[in-house]
Amino acid sequence: MTLTPAFLDELRARTVLSTLIGKSVKLTKAGREYKGCCPFHQENTPSFYVNDDKAFYHCFGCSTHGDAIRWMTDQRGLPFIDAVKELAQAAGMELPELDRQSAAKAERAKGLHEAMQAAADWFESQLGGIEGSEARALLERRGIRPETAKAFGMGYAPDARGKLRAALKEFGDAMLVEAGLLIQVDGKEPYDRFRGRLMIPIRDPRGRVIAFGGRVIGAGEPKYLNSPDTPLFDKGRTLYNLDRAAPASRKADRVIVVEGYMDVIALAQAGFGEAVAPLGTALTEAQLERLWRLSDVPILCFDGDNAGQKAAIRAAHRALPMLAPGRSLAFVTLPPGQDPDDLIRASGAAAMEKLLGPTQPLVDRLWADELAAQPLTTPEERAGLKARLADHAAAIADTNVGHEYRAEFRRRFDTHFAPAPRVWNAPRSSGGMKNGKWRPAPPTGGDHPMAQAIRATGIDPALAKPVLAGLIRQPSEIARHFDVLGALTFAGGPLGALFAAMVDAMVAQPTLDSAALRTILASSGFDPIVRDLLRADATPYSFTRKEIDSDRARADLDEAIAILAARPEVDSALREATLAAMRFEEGAWERQAALVIERQALEARLANLCQANEDERTTGLEDS
Repeated sequence: MTLTPAFLDELRARTVLSTLIGKSVKLTKAGREYKGCCPFHQENTPSFYVNDDKAFYHCFGCSTHGDAIRWMTDQRGLPFIDAVKELAQAAGMELPELDRQSAAKAERAKGLHEAMQAAADWFESQLGGIEGSEARALLERRGIRPETAKAFGMGYAPDARGKLRAALKEFGDAMLVEAGLLIQVDGKEPYDRFRGRLMIPIRDPRGRVIAFGGRVIGAGEPKYLNSPDTPLFDKGRTLYNLDRAAPASRKADRVIVVEGYMDVIALAQAGFGEAVAPLGTALTEAQLERLWRLSDVPILCFDGDNAGQKAAIRAAHRALPMLAPGRSLAFVTLPPGQDPDDLIRASGAAAMEKLLGPTQPLVDRLWADELAAQPLTTPEERAGLKARLADHAAAIADTNVGHEYRAEFRRRFDTHFAPAPRVWNAPRSSGGMKNGKWRPAPPTGGDHPMAQAIRATGIDPALAKPVLAGLIRQPSEIARHFDVLGALTFAGGPLGALFAAMVDAMVAQPTLDSAALRTILASSGFDPIVRDLLRADATPYSFTRKEIDSDRARADLDEAIAILAARPEVDSALREATLAAMRFEEGAWERQAALVIERQALEARLANLCQANEDERTTGLEDS
């Protein structure tokens, strides 16, 4: 079928948008428009407006904007063509003619839908009959109330081979076999697929029955039996309860993924209507795409047993190639031996809500899984961990997200395996904010251990230069780091003099920005050295770049200053330990070895800063 722009325009014109949206959102008249609380984000003051004349809705809180078709796809979660069909039916419009093959397929699908609905009605009637007593008892044991069972259309399939076939004989055996309701074996009469089971209808996003899940009543295998794939049903593309969860997820601003039908039903009964479940398989790419249409970060809430955790990590791996900025997964793990129904019945809905609060990000789940995968005591095992983490990052198609994962894994690896840092007991100063103005700490005396270490070993100009450049770019950081950097004035030479001049300028005018600070430094004769420090190619660090995210620059500058302050003391202590070892003093060799490792750890942290910046610059060049 061909949906022309003219047809779609006519469809929008015939749809009264306020009536359509008013079915699920409370709207009040506001002049020529209607207003209400936005269904796409949580708010208490209405900022969502519907304009029938212009046929669009708009939220001034979250900037959501769209027409009738967009409403059906975004709020109802329907595919585009299904949204058009439903709106056209309501508007009394005939869809464009189908070609002969498509028309035949549509007619066959219509018959299958009718057969599936008839089966659902029949199963539901059996649940209320004499034969359904055991199924009703099962629901009572599980705490499922009759009104909940009715809302989900639950039913019962009698333990007989031909009762459903007889009840739906007007559809014919061929259609019932195609719908997955009967099993056809060559040379034998077709017989009912579902027998002696609690029946749970599976619906498409439009709420039409397309398949069934059957739970065995007593002992027996399999415990759950699903319909086979049919022209209506593809279990790898279907999520149970999506039709009901889509609008609920808009209000809750989240979607919860659990393991099975009964988990979804128990959660809905407890007030968590935004829950869905895959159908006996690991989450597929198609199911993940459907979830991301409802929420940028779906919450996977699987059982705490081994099978549940394996399912969670499989979903994590499958999601990696599909990640995008802002689009990820989050994880919640149920207590061992409990499903959502158990937790709610034991501790109430509040306990479930509390569990859903502190979710685990995808990167945390991957890191924890790899860290626990095997021993990490040898260099080869640690190299294996590093390679597996690199593979995860490489699997991400989006270059920006992949870069962030590589940097995060590298940071965690370095931190986890770095030796425990020494604690430098530098005295605290009394500087800070007083009466709304910044005051420097009292001048650090020459007996300060950092000052002594600088005099003994000097500072590394290759790192001091970019740190000073970073402070010139962000002068507000000078006050925050004065306790540490104050001792650098003992470094002497032009760098020490420049830093002292920067401090003097900030003491006099605490609100100076970068341009004003440069002007003051230039008037004091520091213009040549400042221009040299701020050259684009002068240093390989993020915080010296002009165009850089301020939070990223601040974090990297913090790390660089920590390294700059620690290195003179480590170098001084290492020199003393080396001299002691040459005198064969007791314990000197051990102190020397520990300090060498500590020095290497500082070098690794510094290299990590450089590499992260280089990766980002390279990515930027490739993107351009």
